[in-house]
Formats: sequence, structure tokens, C-alpha cells
Amino acid sequence: MTADLRATVETYWTAAETRDWDTFATTLAEEVLYDLPQTRERIRGKERYLRFNREYPGDWHVRVERIVADRTGEQVAVRTLFTAGLEEMHAIHFFTGDDQGRIVEITDFWPEPYEPPAGREHLAERY
Repeated sequence: MTADLRATVETYWTAAETRDWDTFATTLAEEVLYDLPQTRERIRGKERYLRFNREYPGDWHVRVERIVADRTGEQVAVRTLFTAGLEEMHAIHFFTGDDQGRIVEITDFWPEPYEPPAGREHLAERY
């Protein structure tokens, strides 16, 4: 039986909202892989992904609207509402975990395709 990925994902979102990057880091496996299909960006590794989140611009906030986990505890899907000023965006996120309940893969889907903001080329590869 795997550790509780759902609880890990809940901690991940709480830590992201409060900008508690130390707690956020505990939810991630060292080899975490983050994919953004709309911008065709991929970030490999815990340190790069942490830096990506720490450096993300603006005063944004996230609210989890729904979490669905599979029966094995290896995959979780989340619907969120992000706000940045007056702008609101819904997103869907898919998480895969390891046998310690840490996150090893994240795929984020945003409402529409977009070009990535400048300034994160040093962290993400394009595909």
C-alpha cells in the first residue's frame, strides 16, 4: 500500500497558498517532473521546481475546489481556482506519487494555450 498522496497534495496546495516553500519542498520527490502542456514547458527536479514557484511573479492565490484520488493512492486530480488581482482562472492538475507519498509528476492544464512569461528560460525546457 502506498502512502496517502491525497494528503500530500492537500499539503502542497496549502503550502503554495501560504508561500511556505520549506513545507512545499517536503511534498516533492527529488526527481519530480512538472509539465505545462499549453506552454510546452517541462521542469525537471525538485530544486528547479521550487525555484520556479518561488520566483513566480505577482500576488496570486489558489483555492482547491475539488480533489479526486484513485483507489491505490498513486494518482490525484485537482481542480483549482487561481486569482491574480481581478483575474480568475480555473485549472486542472494531475499528480502521481511514489511509494513514500511524495509527488513525482505534476501536469497542469490551464484554460487556454499561452506563451510562457519571460524570465524562466533558465528553469524550463521547451518541447
